[in-house]
Amino acid sequence: MKFSDYYDTLGVSEQATTDEIKSAYRKLARKYHPDVSKEKDAEERFKAINEAHEVLKDAEKRKAYDQLKRSGFRAGDDFRPPPDFGQGYDFHFGDNDGGGFSDFFESLFGGGGPRARRGPTRRGRDLEARLSIPLDVAYAGGTQRVTVSRRDGPKSLDVRIPAGIAHGQTIRLAGQGEAGPAGSGDLLITIEIAPHRWFELDGRDVVLKLPVAPWEAALGATVEVPTLAGRVSLRIPEGSQNGRKMRLREKGLPGQPAGDQYVVLEIQTPPASKDMERRFYEAMRDEFAAFRPRAALE
Repeated sequence: MKFSDYYDTLGVSEQATTDEIKSAYRKLARKYHPDVSKEKDAEERFKAINEAHEVLKDAEKRKAYDQLKRSGFRAGDDFRPPPDFGQGYDFHFGDNDGGGFSDFFESLFGGGGPRARRGPTRRGRDLEARLSIPLDVAYAGGTQRVTVSRRDGPKSLDVRIPAGIAHGQTIRLAGQGEAGPAGSGDLLITIEIAPHRWFELDGRDVVLKLPVAPWEAALGATVEVPTLAGRVSLRIPEGSQNGRKMRLREKGLPGQPAGDQYVVLEIQTPPASKDMERRFYEAMRDEFAAFRPRAALE
């Protein structure tokens, strides 16, 4: 077990006031909340921030922790709680204590210290699961089944997916975690959106690579393109080049604000497999003799 520096986790000094601790906690909680953060380690950071705040906001826990920290422990040090830790303190636990905290916290305040009181106020442990859903379900919403492993055996649950949920967001199912004396913990489900055959996700935006013929790009054309809401007509401007990006407003995932769809043109060149087709390309070459496609490289 490693020692955790709760002050370092919140980015405050050991002399920080209660208001400074609260302000730092709120700022970091907003930044790393799994429902909004795109950081890969957002969920773990969010848990660590909550745990640090749980200790430093409570006068008794903070005083006991400070006493321990002054004995020389630093973040990452191997740690085992001293046998006399907590002497003179009576740690109380509310309904939110004991859920999802680290072994370090539990060893000090959740049962490791001789003065800690465990009883009917402790909930069961929160559980975590990951659920992969199709992009169309993320767009329109629906119901998906997830199976979680619990101490009393696996359990399958139907999860309601809200329309517009983004990759990496978390759904909390209250009371579906491990059972405990004061009730069950929660189940935290992290949503993963499965790859789609046409669309790529970029946050709430979707990207579609659209194949077009050379004459459609050169002369302009109106073509049908798929969106998450169905097919729409798109006007390709005359003289469009390969890689041109066109925007369809609010055709991405729903939300506040809704995402957009970006259509990227990919000009497809027909093969010249017949003599007549080759003569057509040769005539084009002669007609556009002044065209210098690599002028920028000269």
